[in-house]
Amino acid sequence: MQLIVWSQTIVFVILALVSFGIELWALIDCARNKGADFQRAFKRTKGFWLGITAAAAAVGFLSIPQPIGLALLPVFLQLIAVTASCVYLADVRPALKSVRGRTGNAGPYGPW
Repeated sequence: MQLIVWSQTIVFVILALVSFGIELWALIDCARNKGADFQRAFKRTKGFWLGITAAAAAVGFLSIPQPIGLALLPVFLQLIAVTASCVYLADVRPALKSVRGRTGNAGPYGPW
């Protein structure tokens, strides 16, 4: 019985660290993009997404379980935080990549 509880704890810690890594990846990627790219991609503002990803990373850090972290917040908040980061990575990041580097006089295959 003790082995089952211990293995569940290890799996939970690994999942928490993976989700925290995803949240950090979203935060760093958001901070590296220009604010004008967010407007050209029609994806809110850089400040909005920076706030969402920073809050998600903070919640993820505070939710890491006991052997490594503090476990100050419940698990459902960590799920909400990693979902917000995944929305950024799956929706906003590809849109930013598609508009990055385009200028006003550029066509789909290069400048006019």
